[in-house]
Amino acid sequence: MPDGPRVVYVAAGSNVAPVESLCRALTALQQRFPDLTVSPAYRNVAVGFEGDDFINLAMRFTTRLPLAALLEELHTVEALCGRGRGAPKYEPRRMDLDVLLYGDLAGDFPGAKLPRPDLLRRAFMLGPLAELAPGVRHPTAGLTIAELWSRFEQAAHPMQRVTLPWPAPRP
Repeated sequence: MPDGPRVVYVAAGSNVAPVESLCRALTALQQRFPDLTVSPAYRNVAVGFEGDDFINLAMRFTTRLPLAALLEELHTVEALCGRGRGAPKYEPRRMDLDVLLYGDLAGDFPGAKLPRPDLLRRAFMLGPLAELAPGVRHPTAGLTIAELWSRFEQAAHPMQRVTLPWPAPRP
């Protein structure tokens, strides 16, 4: 794996104090990755279990961290937001950070499958990413994120745009 910087796209979501949790996570991530850019945020129903609505978004940044170290950083940020590592997959959560794309890397890796398979199945991942990075080509599907989003059954997965108070206004 080359030592140069990688462009990384990460999905973030929360349905427990989601505005507070997302703002806390974004602040922590911007301290680690100063070139962080963030998509608009969207409210959507919980998928896979009954629970409060989630707020989801996508983000982009560059890093020289190897994938394993990046995953550790993301787990640290999840913990700062109150998420334990052993939590079941389909349950309410304060923070969920998932690597969607790590450069053009594709395959199974310890702790991650890239590109993230859910990216092609979940509106709350693909929609925000399409706003943030429409021209990025999916490493295995061969289409741009905008093309994938235009082919997605968007009406079946309604999302409502919400405004997050982030970055917080400076005094």
